[in-house]
Amino acid sequence: MLHGSLRARSYSRLLAEEAGRILVELGCEVRFYDPRELPLYGSVPDTHPKVVELRALSLWSEGQVWSTPEQHGQITGVMKTQIDWIPLSVGAVRPTQGRTLAVMQVSGGSQSFNAVNTLRLLGRWMRMFTIPNQSSVPKAFDEFHEDGTMKDSPYRDRVVDVMEELVKFTWLTRDRVEWLTDRYSERRERLAGRSLDASNPKHRLDDEGL
Repeated sequence: MLHGSLRARSYSRLLAEEAGRILVELGCEVRFYDPRELPLYGSVPDTHPKVVELRALSLWSEGQVWSTPEQHGQITGVMKTQIDWIPLSVGAVRPTQGRTLAVMQVSGGSQSFNAVNTLRLLGRWMRMFTIPNQSSVPKAFDEFHEDGTMKDSPYRDRVVDVMEELVKFTWLTRDRVEWLTDRYSERRERLAGRSLDASNPKHRLDDEGL
């Protein structure tokens, strides 16, 4: 669970926490990343403890939830910094490829979809399976109780819908991720250093056991 604000009463965090409680009810194990003290991307080595923690959580996850405020019509710098620190690959390991993703946003005014649209673009770039449903909560300041739980409303119903869909897509893809993310171009790269003719489809398929 990633959220994109450092405020003490962060509505993107409250939305993520509400989603997390729903996921627990659905039988999931949920972990949150606290973006406080995460440096700007590239300003420190990737051995920084907050970077290491973020990458470890990404590797641990089967699915992720990204929740951001909309700031000036876009996601926040806090949200983008977290995504920037998660690489497409670390050696042969891909920390995000094949994982499911649900995107959510909160707004201070009328309902908008600018931020979730950007999160979708980023999820695709990170080679994640971004589910069709999404959550956008307008006037977020009026949608939560003092204790941080979300008020009963159609907006909360949508959050339940999104989390249910995330779980379903995660279950559906769980045993098929390797097949779904297997790419011809990457098979060619693996074959490049071998004696086989990588341009020969028979060699390519036979060698990979397909």
